Amino acid sequence: QVQLVESGGGLVQAGGSLRLSCAASGRTFSSYAMGWFRQAPGKEREFVAAIRSDMYTYYADSVKGRFTISRDNAKNTVPLQMNSLEPEDTAVYYCAAATGRDISQNEHSYNYWGQGTQVTVSS
Repeated sequence: QVQLVESGGGLVQAGGSLRLSCAASGRTFSSYAMGWFRQAPGKEREFVAAIRSDMYTYYADSVKGRFTISRDNAKNTVPLQMNSLEPEDTAVYYCAAATGRDISQNEHSYNYWGQGTQVTVSS
């Protein structure tokens, strides 16, 4: 069983930055692929970024060059650094873990989810 807890959300002006963090429990965290997703009001949940156990990363086109995903296997955390934020980035951000190890943009590939953290970007 894996428990995920997100933190770091908040209100920021357009052009600003936020750093989200996902804290994970579980002894096998280092072997999981980890992902960040987001869901804006009235929209479906969408993929943001993912990182594999070997540190390979993958990003949605909408955030490439602005967001950076990383992981600290010693601390069982997965930060998401978000720069140059835009109002379109406003959403609830979710951390997810995939025991299948490979990264995926498909939310159904992920086995565990956090409760989400709100990010609001004002114009």
